[in-house]
Amino acid sequence: MNTVLSRANSLFAFSLSVMAALTFGCFVTTAFKDRRVPVDVHVSKVMLKNVDDFTGPRERSDLGFITFDLSADLQPIFDWNVKQLFLYLSAEYTTKSNSLNQVVLWDKIVLRGQNTKLNLRDMKSKYFFFDDGNGLRANKNITLTLSWNVVPNAGVLPLVAGSGHVSLPFPDAYETTKSY
Repeated sequence: MNTVLSRANSLFAFSLSVMAALTFGCFVTTAFKDRRVPVDVHVSKVMLKNVDDFTGPRERSDLGFITFDLSADLQPIFDWNVKQLFLYLSAEYTTKSNSLNQVVLWDKIVLRGQNTKLNLRDMKSKYFFFDDGNGLRANKNITLTLSWNVVPNAGVLPLVAGSGHVSLPFPDAYETTKSY
């Protein structure tokens, strides 16, 4: 009736239940923590070109280039339940054809134990800032925001926006030079 296998099964099931309860308890200790920190984003250079778009019909699209400074202290976000942060700088704007456009311009992964103070100067966008038409030219309200995903050891994966952002206008004319 109480064989070795049934006793091993009972012990395994009990151990698994205890580990699940402990993991949930650990998750609850950091689930409601505010993960926002102040962020300072400053744009030093904006350039706009009109280039051939090879992804669709033979049309030209706007391509933006941004040089920015970024500073933030991410240390308050890290606790025992944070494995890493996935940071990304995104641009949001509206055009006549789309009510909301979001483009990721730069990203970085910060692991626990690495330097958590960001002090980046004269950074260029890591990814192309393409618009699917001519919506960047003379656009007066393009907002850059630093956001991050907190990758925990146990629990949900929250998406957090930093408490600082910058809005900038794009130029009215296209650049004709080859260099950036």
